[in-house]
Amino acid sequence: MGWNNILLETEGNTAVVTINRPRALNALNSETLQELSQAIDQVAGDPAVSVVIVTGAGEKAFVAGADISQMKEMSPLEAREFARLGQQVFDKIENLAKPVIAAVKGFALGGGCELSMACDMRIAADNARFGQPEVGLGITAGFAGTQRLPRLVGKGVASEILMTGDMISAEEAHRIGLANKVVPAADLLKAARDLAARIASKGQVAVRLTKSAIHQGLNMDIERGQAFEADAFALCFTSADQKEGMDAFLNKRKPNFSGK
Repeated sequence: MGWNNILLETEGNTAVVTINRPRALNALNSETLQELSQAIDQVAGDPAVSVVIVTGAGEKAFVAGADISQMKEMSPLEAREFARLGQQVFDKIENLAKPVIAAVKGFALGGGCELSMACDMRIAADNARFGQPEVGLGITAGFAGTQRLPRLVGKGVASEILMTGDMISAEEAHRIGLANKVVPAADLLKAARDLAARIASKGQVAVRLTKSAIHQGLNMDIERGQAFEADAFALCFTSADQKEGMDAFLNKRKPNFSGK
C-alpha cells in the first residue's frame, strides 16, 4: 500500500513502521495518524510478522509532536475529534497482539512521547529527548499522555513532566522507567532489531498472551489480574508451542516453535 507519510518494511519476522515526515520532524497530522492506523492493520494481519518496531525518519526526531500548523485554528469540536483520532490509533498499537518496540532518536515530544508510550518497550538513542510540552502551548496532552505517563513512571514524576512541559534526556527517561535502555544513536535500529529477534525466538502464543495479561492486568485489581493470568497460562496448554517448548527443555535441545 502506498502512503504519503508512512514507510513499512518487513525483514524476516520483524516489521519496521517509520513515520516519514522528516522535514516536519515527523509531526503527526490527521493524514499521518490515519496512515499509521492502516499500517498497524497491515502488520496485524501478516502472519509472518511476530514483532513490530516503530521509529521516525531522519536524524532529528522520532516524532516532534502533533502538527501545530493543523491544530492552530481548530474549533473545540475539531480538537476533540483530533484527540480521539490519536487516542484510537495509539490504542490500536497498545492492543496489537504482537509486541511493539519504539526506537526513539531525537525529539519524542507531545504526540511523539505519547506514541512511544503506546508501544510495549522503548529503546532510546543517546540523543533522544522526551517530553510533554503542551502546557507551553496553552493545551493539555491529547493523545493519552495524562493517562499513560502516570502508569509508566508514577503520579509525581508524571505530574512534573506534564505540568512543566520540560524535556528530559534519554538517561533521565531510562532512570525513571520511561526508556528500557539507552544506546548510541548509530546503534539504535540494530538494538531494536536484536530485541525483536530475542522476542521472536520464543513461543509466540505465550508472548502474545503475556502482552495481553500485562495490558489487561494494569486495568484490573490484583485478584482479577491473577485470574486473567491463570486463564492465559491455561490457554498456553492448548498450543503446539507449549508441547514443543517443554519437550525441548526436557531433551536439552533448542525448541522449534511454530507459533501455534
